[in-house]
Amino acid sequence: MLEKIRNKHKTISLRYEFYNHTKDIPSKDWGLANPKENIFLSLEYLRTLENTLSETMKFRYILFYDGKTPIGLAATQLIKFNSAQLKFQEFPCRISDTIKNTLFKNLDVKVLVCGNLFSCGEHGFIYDSNRIRADLAFECLSDALREIRKSENSDKPSFILLKEFWPDSFDNSDNIKEHDFREFEIDVNMVLSILPEWHTFEDYLLSMRTKFRTRAKKVFKNSKKIIVKDFTDEDIDTYQNEINKLYLSVIEKAEFKIGKLNATTFRSLKQTLDKSFIFKGYFLEEKLVGFTSSFVLGDIIEANHIGIDYNYNKEYDIYQKMLYDYVDIAISSKANELRLGRTAEIIKSCVGAKPVKMKLYVRHGNSISNTLLKPLVELISPSEYEVRNPFKLQLD
Repeated sequence: MLEKIRNKHKTISLRYEFYNHTKDIPSKDWGLANPKENIFLSLEYLRTLENTLSETMKFRYILFYDGKTPIGLAATQLIKFNSAQLKFQEFPCRISDTIKNTLFKNLDVKVLVCGNLFSCGEHGFIYDSNRIRADLAFECLSDALREIRKSENSDKPSFILLKEFWPDSFDNSDNIKEHDFREFEIDVNMVLSILPEWHTFEDYLLSMRTKFRTRAKKVFKNSKKIIVKDFTDEDIDTYQNEINKLYLSVIEKAEFKIGKLNATTFRSLKQTLDKSFIFKGYFLEEKLVGFTSSFVLGDIIEANHIGIDYNYNKEYDIYQKMLYDYVDIAISSKANELRLGRTAEIIKSCVGAKPVKMKLYVRHGNSISNTLLKPLVELISPSEYEVRNPFKLQLD
């Protein structure tokens, strides 16, 4: 555990403590600081990532206190990648040659990420808004993150990145801009609201316009030979080699990739989270040709990583079937919302998902570079996209 840091304000006395390993975190305090039990901030989930990915990245955790009372927490990852590996021509937020040549220049880039590299959404920082104002909470977070950066000595990260916030949180998260963080929008997250009248998947199909219902039935026809199986942790272990190959085939097509999971992580997540983590295998004549994973977050289903054998994808409409299966999971789970993540906006909108803006914040560790960062970040804009409305009635 790193040295205890104290930070005092006129209206509230705050302190925060750092931990390098989940085993060192006081579990009771962490639980009190995570009252809504966000899975991605649970010790069980974080411990799984740490145990299976510690060879490729470092993890740092923060607990925030008002006196002896835990009032917030943050989970971070320290990563390193070579800028030559980035596909700038396919960057998720279109990035100009100016940014590429100014900030990256084919070098190793170290980043301190507050958030979750493996999931979209606000899974990096939470605080008790009843005990601390947003401006003070984000000031304290900024201080803590900068302290972590300094503690890395010769291996200091160049950037601090906060990812990523939903529109409802912008008024609060924008407070971080008072501490020299620059904001920018990233590609939209495609989200489907599950209507209360959709008791079955058939109800969902009946709410569609004829054109899109016909399209769905065509997908089912083309994929009728595909057998879907709910995987246990033992199944994931049995097919770990195939899962890794399928996952890598998707990752290699990704426009932007920093950090990746593996079958060992998926198996551990299933062992740890049980029914809160859904993993399905897609078989064609006993050959595993795909998989999906998703998390049950209360009344939200969050689609997560997938794997596909692209040799079969076009003929059997595997990816499209996966999207409809996600919808089926959400309806059968009585969820209110299905989060399908970024990319593939058109095809996701064809199942009914709508775009939701997301925002990140970034700060360069060097004050001069951080000053230069502002006009460069302003050049970043989300990728353009098109969407469709498959429903008879326009959904809000």
